[in-house]
Amino acid sequence: MTGGEIAGLIAASAFAVLVVFIALVLWKISKTVDQVTKTVDEANKTIAVVTSDVDILSRQVEGLLVKSNDLLNDVNQKVATIDPLFQAVADLSDSVSELNHSSKNLVSKIGSAGKATSKAGVVGKVGGAAFRAMRSKK
Repeated sequence: MTGGEIAGLIAASAFAVLVVFIALVLWKISKTVDQVTKTVDEANKTIAVVTSDVDILSRQVEGLLVKSNDLLNDVNQKVATIDPLFQAVADLSDSVSELNHSSKNLVSKIGSAGKATSKAGVVGKVGGAAFRAMRSKK
C-alpha cells in the first residue's frame, strides 16, 4: 500500500466515524424534538383548559360584582333612610344631657336654700328661746 492509499483509507475511516457520530447526534436530537413536541402539545392542552376555566370564572365574578353592587346600593338606600333616626337619637341625647345639667343646678340651689333655711330656723329657735327667757324674767 502506498502512502496515498493509506491516507485515503484514514480519510474514509474518519469520514465513516464522522457520519456515525452525526447520525447518533441527529437521532438524539430527533428524540429531544419529539419530547419537546409532546411537552408543547400538553402545554397547549393545559392552556386551553385554563383559558376555559378562566372564562367561566370571569363570568361568575362579573355576576358576583353585579349582585354586590345591587346589594351595596340597597344598603346605601337603607342607611340614608335611618340617618334621620340617628340624628334624632343624637338630639335626644343632647336634650337629656341638658336636662340632667339643669336638674343638678336646681338640686344644688335647693340644697343651698335648705341650708340657709335650716340656719335661719336654728337662729329663730335660739332667738325665740332668748325672747321667752327675757319675757319670763319680767
